[in-house]
Amino acid sequence: MPSEHDKIDSQKVIGSLNTILELELAGVVRYLHYSLMVFGHARIPIIGWMRNQATEGMNHAAMAGEHVTSLGGHPSLNIGKLVESHKHDITQILGEALDHERATLREYYNLLALVVDKSVWLEEYAREQITLEEQHIAEVDKMMRKPGALHPTG
Repeated sequence: MPSEHDKIDSQKVIGSLNTILELELAGVVRYLHYSLMVFGHARIPIIGWMRNQATEGMNHAAMAGEHVTSLGGHPSLNIGKLVESHKHDITQILGEALDHERATLREYYNLLALVVDKSVWLEEYAREQITLEEQHIAEVDKMMRKPGALHPTG
């Protein structure tokens, strides 16, 4: 008897996973670059956080690639869009990071829509990653606020 898993559109799911792979790899490059461009008295904790983000992005890229191959696909060798604004003020860097996190979150939601009620394995993976991305967005938003500001930056 066929399972609900057989009803997923493997090609669309593989496409979404490859987009996620590319976005996560772009995040690795971005966060490493950003960490190299931070100066000032708060440099040490900020670069530590950014390099942790880069490491986490590498792990997320590997997970997406593993899902691609599990579905019989070929992992992308591309890297997502890399934007170099040449503006290295910490607020500008965090704004770029926030944009990237939001784009990645949108793709995880796209994946979730493709697999919901069809594959518990992929659905739980997508939900886990959405949770992490939403946490990252909240962290970056708080980092961008002025000390004492309670309201999100938008």
